[in-house]
Amino acid sequence: MDKVRLGIIGYGAMGKPVAKWLITEKQSPEIDVTAICDFDAKALDSAKETYKDTAIKFFADAEEMMDSGEIDAVYIAVPHYDHPVLATKAFKRGLHVMLEKPAGVYTKAVREMNAEAEKAGVKFGMMFQSRTSPLYQKAKEILSSGKMGQIRSVNWLITTWFRSQKYYDSGAWRATWAGEGGGVLLNQCPHQLDLLQWLCGMPEEIYAKCSVAQWHDVEIEDDVVATLKYKNGAMGSFITSTGINPGTNRLEIALDKGCIIIENGKLTVKELNVDLSTYTGKEESYLFANPKVTTINYEFPENKTAGHALMLSAFASAIIRGTDLIAGAQDGLNELTLSNAMYLSAWTDSTIKLPMDEDLFYEKLKALQATSKHKVAEGEAIDASSIF
Repeated sequence: MDKVRLGIIGYGAMGKPVAKWLITEKQSPEIDVTAICDFDAKALDSAKETYKDTAIKFFADAEEMMDSGEIDAVYIAVPHYDHPVLATKAFKRGLHVMLEKPAGVYTKAVREMNAEAEKAGVKFGMMFQSRTSPLYQKAKEILSSGKMGQIRSVNWLITTWFRSQKYYDSGAWRATWAGEGGGVLLNQCPHQLDLLQWLCGMPEEIYAKCSVAQWHDVEIEDDVVATLKYKNGAMGSFITSTGINPGTNRLEIALDKGCIIIENGKLTVKELNVDLSTYTGKEESYLFANPKVTTINYEFPENKTAGHALMLSAFASAIIRGTDLIAGAQDGLNELTLSNAMYLSAWTDSTIKLPMDEDLFYEKLKALQATSKHKVAEGEAIDASSIF
């Protein structure tokens, strides 16, 4: 196989730009988009008009596209509940899958989906394109080297996710438990939650407060404060909101020999001349003396290739040559575990120890779905498992 024949499922907010990057701009040379699918007639007509001079096939039904023989793999960008549903259907047909974030809404479904991928023996990538940023790649390199010792604390303030009421009103499925399955944690923050577990590992305990409709007319959370505790005793915080403007995006990871700070598109490393794990200060003449610090500022050129295209190029390489994916099935499960645990902590006002009680989470989610305002038609409640 020289090229991967890819079908795009969902020609919307993410599917449309991905199609442009792959078809028009050819940013992933080993991928050939051969099919586009969307159940919405207007969206599909838009795709047909845009790519009318190509050999691309168009479908209104995902399974029909999967059975067409036109594709080797699918990129899925649809409402969250249908991520595991459609991915599993693809796995059972022997198709490779690149799945948009999040992996799903609840970990029970994602765990089952991951088992199907393993059984099928296909490549399963998660679209965590923030991992392609040189900022986070350099931070990962430093952390993995161990040269700065163990993590002492991690704090992420991410309040640059401001959303207006118009945004939430733009789709009937948005901002509802039955339609979207969550708010800022499930929709806006999966990339930060993935980076958090990729860089620092999974915590052992989580405690969170989630404010529902704090700033908007919604039924989901739009304000979150969470605390984390890691195996070595290190503490962390994760604070996010869609109701703050201007916001801040600052990640600070403190270690034995300094700290790593990512803010405003810059990476700063502050290295200590001593290791705090052995430093006592006894040799200092001043009672409040601090170790000396060397500050290193890293600057990186902006990626000319879209992060999605970089992820899909690695996906194609994994299929063709068996190379590693940038993010896979376990990463999707880990990221969703963090948000699920934060929700469960808020719902029960308790500290959640990982692994969490997935059955309890699902029970509480179903109760919220049952009272959700999301409708298919006037007076008709939607089955949240079949939005697509």
